[in-house]
Amino acid sequence: MDVVELEHDTAAHQYRLVRDGEVLSSADYRPLDDGVTLVFHHTLTPPQHRGNGYAAELIGRALDDVRAAGRKVVPTCWFVDEFVAAHPQYAELRA
Repeated sequence: MDVVELEHDTAAHQYRLVRDGEVLSSADYRPLDDGVTLVFHHTLTPPQHRGNGYAAELIGRALDDVRAAGRKVVPTCWFVDEFVAAHPQYAELRA
């Protein structure tokens, strides 16, 4: 069984969902100067991986990581904004 892993590249300001070295979906963010808030501005799932729920899995896992780090989010990406709106357990992460 293939393991799908969450990678957080802090230098590139990106979360990635990866299986066997292949990126299934990614989310870019920009940290604000307050050191707490991350502006999620872009989510991308390559065409061959769309329709499999990878973006939703990525954002859920990324938001869990954000919560564990005691951070907040500003979802300017429409997908992240709609995900947070549809999942009330993440509402308190909005900055």
